[in-house]
Order: sequence, then C-alpha cells, then structure tokens
Amino acid sequence: MHVVSLICAPDRRDLDAALVASLRNAWGGGDAVWLAPDEAAEFPVAAMPENRWDVWGDVQGLGVDLVVQRAEGRRKKMLLADMDSTLIQQECVDELAEVAGVGAHVKDITARAMNGELPFQEALRERVALLKGLPVAVIDRVLAERITLTPGGPVLVATMKANGAYTALVSGGFTAFSADVAARLGFDTHRANTLQARNGVLTGEIAEPILGRDAKIASLREISAGLGLGAQDVIAVGDGANDLGMLGLAGTGVALHAKPVVAAECDVRINFGDLTALLFLQGYARDEFAGV
Repeated sequence: MHVVSLICAPDRRDLDAALVASLRNAWGGGDAVWLAPDEAAEFPVAAMPENRWDVWGDVQGLGVDLVVQRAEGRRKKMLLADMDSTLIQQECVDELAEVAGVGAHVKDITARAMNGELPFQEALRERVALLKGLPVAVIDRVLAERITLTPGGPVLVATMKANGAYTALVSGGFTAFSADVAARLGFDTHRANTLQARNGVLTGEIAEPILGRDAKIASLREISAGLGLGAQDVIAVGDGANDLGMLGLAGTGVALHAKPVVAAECDVRINFGDLTALLFLQGYARDEFAGV
C-alpha cells in the first residue's frame, strides 16, 4: 500500500479539492483525508502509479508538491536535518563573507559546491581561507542580524519531539552557528565544522577532518544505531549535493527547495511547502502540530 500526498505553500493554501478528487479517481485511490484545509491532503493507492512523474510535472505547474511513498513505517522516529538553506534561509559562510567584503566570490563557490560542481571539502577550505582576519565577534552579529529560520522549522522539531522522535542537526557549516540554531529550534544534538581562531580573529583555517557528505552518512548511522534504530526509521532533509548520501540512506529523504541536481536524484521533493511538509508526509494533521 502507498500513500499519495498533495501539499501546497502554506501562505497560499490553494490546494484544489477538485484536483485531489480527480487524481484519486484516476489512480483508483481510497478516500481522501485532508490534513490541513486547502493545504495538504492524502489518499491511499494499492501500488506506485506508473505515470507518477508525469503527473508530478503537471501539478508542479499548479504550485503543488506531489509525493508517493509506502504507507508502512512512514512516521519516523528520528529527524536528521541539514542547516544552511534548509533549517535557516541563508548560507552562513556567505553571510560571513559579505561582512568580510568577499561576498560575491564566496557565493559563487558556494553555489557551485552545492550544485555538485566542486568537491565540498576543497570548496569549504577555499571559502574559509577568504575569511582570514575576520573578528570572531562578527559571528554573533551575523547570527543576530542576517540569519533567519526557515518557516515551519520550530513546529517540525517540536512536533516530532512531542511524538518521541530524536532530532539531530548535521551541517557542513560551522559549530558557531549550528549551536545557536539547534538551541533555538530545540534539537537534541548538533554536529558541524569548527572555525579556527587565534587572538579573537579567524585564522582562515577549519578543523580537520571536515564534516561533509561522508560524515553526514556516518552521523545518520551512528546516531540512529545509538538509539537502537535503523536508517529506515529516519527522515532526513537537505538541499545540497553534500546531502545526497544521507537523503539516499534515510527511510525518507526529502529534497527541500533543493538544487536541481539534488532534486533529480530524490523521490521526495518539496518545492512549495515549508518544513511542516515533512509532518504532512508522515501523516500528521495540522491540528496535531506542536509548538503553534
């Protein structure tokens, strides 16, 4: 048995009941359940529809995310999340670079790395080197003035924790940011890279080994195993090429507003919904959300 989920942007809430009914009828689905009025609905189907991706393309044009997944085990016991451009709306290294006066150059490297055009570790070293001499105190200013949480993040974490799930933030960014973001959102743990500093200024170096694609995979395995869980019990979310390993390994890997090269390799793609879409995918109704 599979479940078909249809989700639109929460600020629009324009999911058409006629669209849901038409698709349910075309695929011979069971009764539709509305998880949130005008925003999210689902219905069961006996098997994966052969024309899933054709229909996906059609409804994307209507501003609707379509996901088809196995019904069994879709409510997960662990959340593993990327940080930059996933839990927050910025790339931390880009924001630091703006303050350092090298923003355009660093943004270009970041974009190429997240698209998989550059090796992540080498690209990170190159970007951090350009931050040499930046006062450490600037990090707190960037956090306060330039970093914003992605909509739905607090509710996602609160709801999963209220239902017994473990939450882990695993970032290729920096601990100076992940510690703050994890605390603000209520994550159980966080892992990231450490910027090196001396006498109150950044040295332009990063502690080795660098946490990248392989380390995110290892984190998923280590944390879940420590909890007595398997990869199938994890829902992971990310947007960049360095997230592909953990997205592929997790029971549900969600490409959230992801780079095209990343989305192309993931079966679960959320392009319009916010982070609460991860709750709808697990069958939570809006009236079950915590922290609202």
